[in-house]
Amino acid sequence: MKRLRFWLAALMSLLLLGGCAILFGGKDKAIATIAPMPGHRVKGTVWLEQRGERVMVIADVQGLPPDSEHGFHVHERGDCSASDAVSAGGHFNLGVQPHGHYSAPSHHMGDLPNLKADSRGIAKVSFEAEGISVWPGPRSIVGRALVVTSDPDDYRSQPDGNSGQRIGCGVIGLQ
Repeated sequence: MKRLRFWLAALMSLLLLGGCAILFGGKDKAIATIAPMPGHRVKGTVWLEQRGERVMVIADVQGLPPDSEHGFHVHERGDCSASDAVSAGGHFNLGVQPHGHYSAPSHHMGDLPNLKADSRGIAKVSFEAEGISVWPGPRSIVGRALVVTSDPDDYRSQPDGNSGQRIGCGVIGLQ
């Protein structure tokens, strides 16, 4: 009888832990599907994974002009409904930080590295971003938009790096 209780307790513990992993395990990962704005062909998928205090970003974006460079930013709102994605608002920015290079001490939280397309118009990048999170809280990017722009971010011009039109947009959601 003691053995049976032991095995039942062990089995219940495993099931409970497995259930917790199913319920809470996905809170470290998010995804955004980039869709084109009218007149553009950009589309892709961006995976985001919390790794300690940083977020690993892996992007696969297609439909860009060959050998081109494009701004890539997290925006305030998860709303890509406007034909020019202006509904996504400005760059995600807690406080009053100026726009800048993503590795500079002062920059918008949504400032990310530019996407660089190859000769086939495909940009595949992976990098770690600091200052943002997929966990709940003020730094969370879940429910916000990821936007691709027509021109590269110059990392200087205010408020958006002179990065041109918004050509692709996707809302970040938990995976």
